[in-house]
Amino acid sequence: MSLAYTVERAQEIADNLTGVKAKLDEALQSKGASAQKARLVAVSKLKPASDILAAYEKTGQLSFGENYVQELEEKSKELPSDIQWHFIGSLQSNKCKVVAAIPNVFVVETVDSAKKATTLDKACAAAARPEPLRIFLQVNTSGEESKSGMLPSAVLEVAQHVVETCSHLKLAGFMTIGSPNPDLENGENPDFKALSECRTTVQDALKINGLELSMGMSDDFQRALLQGATNIRVGSTIFGSRPPFNKTAA
Repeated sequence: MSLAYTVERAQEIADNLTGVKAKLDEALQSKGASAQKARLVAVSKLKPASDILAAYEKTGQLSFGENYVQELEEKSKELPSDIQWHFIGSLQSNKCKVVAAIPNVFVVETVDSAKKATTLDKACAAAARPEPLRIFLQVNTSGEESKSGMLPSAVLEVAQHVVETCSHLKLAGFMTIGSPNPDLENGENPDFKALSECRTTVQDALKINGLELSMGMSDDFQRALLQGATNIRVGSTIFGSRPPFNKTAA
């Protein structure tokens, strides 16, 4: 795996990152006193490790998102150990052991059932992670059959399961992928509103605070920020279009 990058490519990525951060700052300023700064996750799936290293070295970017377990495993071995990896792809039960064994996985954003949480919890125990692994519960807020995630009605039960029975996991928040063409009411994306309501329900019922909202991507991250996102996933705007998916990277 080559980590070499050109000066031109590094500058392109740095400029793109700077542009996204400027839009985040602009959205924060428009929100006023209630604004909460969000973590920017640079989605690097299917991009070479050299792109990640360029972003890391030229801008200090630490948070990167990967969709495929094999690709994440390979990149984590080659790149700096202080990178904070976000796993944002569909997590198969037989891949939980691999993910749990990667020491600098910061959060798994795609836990979509109590069964998956239990499997990941056992994998973390077997890997002897020094601290509980942070997870987000993935919620299918739009109800689209093509999307992964539990329905909002199941969130409280799964959250309670994680908090009460998965000692090697830490419930850190919730994640959704918004509808590509939401019917905005009063300027609000209903998918983002639904995720926020899930958080309120869980925090009130389980008496916990500070749960995060991972929502917003390249096309809608500004709207997500205005609706309370604390974790934003942006890929193509930073790294450009991606090559076709190679199944061997899954």
